[in-house]
Formats: sequence, C-alpha cells, structure tokens
Amino acid sequence: MTFPRNSRWLLAGSRSLELGATGHLMAIINVTPDSFSDGGRHATVESAVAQALACVEEGAVILDIGGESTRPGAAEVTAAEEQDRVLPVIERLAGETDALISIDTYRAETARLAMAAGAHIINDVHGLQREPEIATVAARTGAGVCIMHTGRGREKQADHIEDQRLFLDRSLEIARAAGIPDEAIVLDPGFGFAKDRDDDLVLMARFSELHQLGFPLLAGTSRKRFIGGVTGREKPDERDVGTAATTAILRMAGAAIFRVHNVAPNRDALKIADAVLAAANQAARNEDI
Repeated sequence: MTFPRNSRWLLAGSRSLELGATGHLMAIINVTPDSFSDGGRHATVESAVAQALACVEEGAVILDIGGESTRPGAAEVTAAEEQDRVLPVIERLAGETDALISIDTYRAETARLAMAAGAHIINDVHGLQREPEIATVAARTGAGVCIMHTGRGREKQADHIEDQRLFLDRSLEIARAAGIPDEAIVLDPGFGFAKDRDDDLVLMARFSELHQLGFPLLAGTSRKRFIGGVTGREKPDERDVGTAATTAILRMAGAAIFRVHNVAPNRDALKIADAVLAAANQAARNEDI
C-alpha cells in the first residue's frame, strides 16, 4: 500500500490545495462539439457553466475547462476558436464559484488569457513541449501546472516507467528554466495518450513507481478506451463504474487528483479509498507506540 505524501500545491491568485490526506476531483468540462465522451452536451456558455456548478455541488474542487478535443483523430481548432469557447466560461465561473479553475490547453496565448480571466491552473496535455512559452505564462502568473505525459508523435521506450521518466524529465527542464517552482507542479502519466489497453493496465499496475519522480500525481482514466476493453462497455458514458474502480485503485497507489467526467461515483470511490488509507495510517501509528 502506498501512503500519499502530504504537500501543498501552489496555484495562481494566492490559492493553494492541500494534497495527501484526501483525494481531490477535477471535473472535466468540455466546451466542444466533438469530445469523445460528451461532445456537444456543454458546447454553450450557459450549459457549460451549469454543468460546472453541478459538478461543484457533487464534490469537484477543480473545474477543468477545455475548448479542443484531444481524442485520437480529432480536428485541431484555431486558437481563436478555442478562446471563444473557454474564456466566457472561465469568466462566468470565476464570478460564481470559489472552486479552482483549470484551463486545458497547450497554447501559450490561450493560457495567458485564461489566467487573466480567472483561472488558477494550466493543464497541458503536451507536457509544455508543444509550445514551451506556456511555461513562461505559468511562471509569470503563478499558475499551478499539470504536466501530462504523452506518447503521441515520438518513439517510445519499451519500458513504461522509463518512457514516463524520459518525457517528463524534459518537461520539468522546461518548467524549471521558465521559473516554475516545483511546488506548483503536478504530473499526469497520460492514460490513453498513445497507449493501448495493455499499456494502460501496466501503467496502473506500476503506478506507485511514478512517485520516484518526486511530484504529486494526477490520474485521468475517466471513460478511457481501456476501461471499455476490460469491461465490455462500448459507449464511453457507460464506463463510469469502471472509472470509479480505477479511481479507488489509483488512490491506494498514491494518486492525489482524479480528472473525471462523472463526479458522484468517483467521489464515493475516493471516500472508500481514503477511509482505508486512514485506517492503515492509524494501524501503522499504533504499531509504533
């Protein structure tokens, strides 16, 4: 059993999030017509804001706002299209909730505008490597940063953990060169990004090894294809039970943050995992007495 380490994640706006004692949920708010799971359901400002606020009521502490689908084969949108989708949503949420707001983007300019609109976190699925200038935006604004591993567009190492280390070490070099403090960084192993079913399962099985990197970890398994492959659930929105199972497993392996579509079942899964971890911690303390 892996005991999550206690730490404080530094975020923009003089905000922070305590990590360790309990897991935290990051709700996915796709302001897009073509996301793999819920494309089009929250494509308007009103529906996206309503969905985000509902997620807060269910237990999400972070709202991750995205304006471009990252599913395989999705068409890229222009920076202007992305900004037109996400900025009004962020502005509204910044005025209507105290929940933390994350911008899901790899574009430096979108990140800069999102931070000005009230975001606290930059979540980059390209690990700061597609537009390295985004790291400078993060450093100047004090943003918390989610650095995600991806295997897309490059040759991968045969060993899963070695490939994580190779890619993320490069991302951390970019972050540190820009002046992002380590306390502002969370790492995401990028489930499903140029990874097949077996890759994702091995990554889950070896997840605790990622603590060697020395940073809090975010898990984004929600409704991913490998869950459908294991459970036989073909439709993404039928994979919430499977997702909750991965949430509990990865919490026990030390993940701190969980990026999910459906907050409620994952909230319950986290409560069970956190209760078991608390009992284990108490048992360990009793043995030391």
